[in-house]
Amino acid sequence: MKHYLQFSDFTADEYDYLLSRAALIKKKFKGYEKHHTLVDRTMAMIFEKASTRTRVSFEAGMYQLGGSVVHLTTGDSQLGRAEPIEDSARVISRMTDLVMIRTFGQDKIERFAEYSRVPVINGLTNEFHPCQILADIFTFIEHRGSIKGKVVAWVGDGNNMANTWLQAADLLGFKVHLSTPGGYEVDEQLAFNGKPVNPGCYEVFKDPLEACKGADLVTTDVWTSMGYEAENEARKKAFADWCVDAEMMAAARTDALFMHCLPAHRGEEVEAEVIDGPQSVVWDEAENRMHVQKALMEYLLIGRQPG
Repeated sequence: MKHYLQFSDFTADEYDYLLSRAALIKKKFKGYEKHHTLVDRTMAMIFEKASTRTRVSFEAGMYQLGGSVVHLTTGDSQLGRAEPIEDSARVISRMTDLVMIRTFGQDKIERFAEYSRVPVINGLTNEFHPCQILADIFTFIEHRGSIKGKVVAWVGDGNNMANTWLQAADLLGFKVHLSTPGGYEVDEQLAFNGKPVNPGCYEVFKDPLEACKGADLVTTDVWTSMGYEAENEARKKAFADWCVDAEMMAAARTDALFMHCLPAHRGEEVEAEVIDGPQSVVWDEAENRMHVQKALMEYLLIGRQPG
């Protein structure tokens, strides 16, 4: 049994399979061809953070695979009444085949996984967002081919997305140009789990414009993630120069793509002309959450399948 709690949980070979499998599953979806590989399987979705894309993509995806979903929040379960995580894991995993959790601290999902009898998927934590980066890489491949050897410019907060991009770069052989305001840098020890850092997988830039030079992909996230709302005004001041605009996109390669995990605040972390412009693939990126997660759920439950 495997869990998917951060991007580094899988090997490059496993990602090769998942990405090719996602392409097949998406092709079938677009052709209205049934793909019911998880009939009679049930997934529990646990939300301690609000969600649009995560809920819709996992729920619709599981139904499309022939399975069913149980939706839980802290407001309608014992999770909100201080039941120990270990007890919740023991019970929920006896009644379902798969669990997806969207929560705050990574420690919560790791504790749940330790006591779970079924695979656990990280739908988002403060530290990592592996399903989103999996979708982003799949989207890049759809539009530009292999991401190996390419440059991804990350402009903004050194958050869960940045951490996960670094893990992906280290594993899949591309490079991240990191540019964050002072005080909001990526924590190397956290991103790489205390393991030796591959210096070739990323480079830090004080100037976000410099980070975008020669990039094949420019990507960002909101300045204030969920759980950090009290810092919003301070963050707006600190991040003022980290808004992805037309000048930054012009510094990237002429065929560079723009991505954003959404929701977006136009005029803050990205200008409207960029996110709504011809280089933006954010809507493909959002849809692809569902396709890669279908491949992921299938892999965790029934392993590799023939083409």
